[in-house]
Amino acid sequence: MNRYEEAKAMYAKIGVDTDAAINKLKSIPLSLHCWQGDDVKGFDTEGPLTGGIQTTGNYIGAARTPEELMADIDKVISLCPGKLKLNLHACYAIFEDGEFADRDKLEPKHFKRWVDFAKEREMGIDFNPTFFSHPKVKYGLTLSSPDEETRKFWIEHGKACIRISQYFAEETGVPCVMNIWTGDGFKDIPADRMAPRMRYKESIEAILSEPFDRNKVKPCVESKVFGIGVESYTTGSAEFGLTFAATHEGCLPLMDNGHYHPTELVSDKIPALLCFYPEIALHITRGVRWDSDHAVLFDDETKEMAKEIVRCDAIDRVYMALDFFDASINRISAWTVGVRSWQKAMLSALCTPNEELKKLQDENRLTELMVRQEAMKTMPFGDIWNEYCKQCGVTDDNAWFDDVMKYEDEVLSKRV
Repeated sequence: MNRYEEAKAMYAKIGVDTDAAINKLKSIPLSLHCWQGDDVKGFDTEGPLTGGIQTTGNYIGAARTPEELMADIDKVISLCPGKLKLNLHACYAIFEDGEFADRDKLEPKHFKRWVDFAKEREMGIDFNPTFFSHPKVKYGLTLSSPDEETRKFWIEHGKACIRISQYFAEETGVPCVMNIWTGDGFKDIPADRMAPRMRYKESIEAILSEPFDRNKVKPCVESKVFGIGVESYTTGSAEFGLTFAATHEGCLPLMDNGHYHPTELVSDKIPALLCFYPEIALHITRGVRWDSDHAVLFDDETKEMAKEIVRCDAIDRVYMALDFFDASINRISAWTVGVRSWQKAMLSALCTPNEELKKLQDENRLTELMVRQEAMKTMPFGDIWNEYCKQCGVTDDNAWFDDVMKYEDEVLSKRV
């Protein structure tokens, strides 16, 4: 009997079918964010990263062209098990033959190469309007700006992204999650907190007035507690985002687990939202003290978030996407660690006897519940994970890094 068969037998004793868990995980899509590969620069501007967002570090090998970014994504795909989608920001439009379109004039054709890339790899595509790093971010504001011309520009950008999202869904056959996030806010105490939010509300409503198929496009509103340069007031707060989604049919709330106070846990918020929303979306990251977007690890909160999705029977109701960017370490490794860590968390949740544990809670057998939950922590989960990787045709945790170092030596180090 090999190690997997031994581990499988141990899990069977507590009522867990590990074969079923592995097969289920193979079908659960995780959206892979393109912006880890080039530090959120995109291809539509030469300027610096601005608008409440920042990447730190200068590790060698950031992608500089669409071809380099696609090659890096392919390398990550080759190292990661499971089913992946592609997550794009609008600033990753690809212009051919000297053509250029500003963000309010973007068209599906500017993303055709990404569609071709995704279709060849049988991937869906998610999308994000880019409300930062642009000259028309006026005084740090976009959709909430008091300047009508500024708001109109960004509303038109949002509408263009709705049309592009519909194009992605129609071409790939997979619904496109389109997430609206802005860094709008104020560095110091504002004199008027309500008016910017009213303008923000009306602007998002104007974007969503663009016709689209709600079965194909899943618009989201992402909230944030604060950002760089907007420490005192964020227009799109948690209360704003949740209330907007609750009062606008077909709009989903998107929670980024780095966008809350460090003592708040998105794992606790997931089941609360699932009581009211048919679907929700997540940006999965690792905030250190605040929204620092470190690479996702197989840590406690990551595991708890996955547990809630599984034990709430919400796998088909939660859209999962990664969102981090670290330029201080090898970018391929950051991506790979993040993907594999979330997949580990989901597999661990699928290998948990959730119904039995719920029964213990309902019967007030809380001492036994604690004992059983603690016993789970030393189950041979690593052997289940290694079997999953083997079945998906990728190497285990101790082998893939050598492949990354070879790629760094042969490819990344030459990007000067």
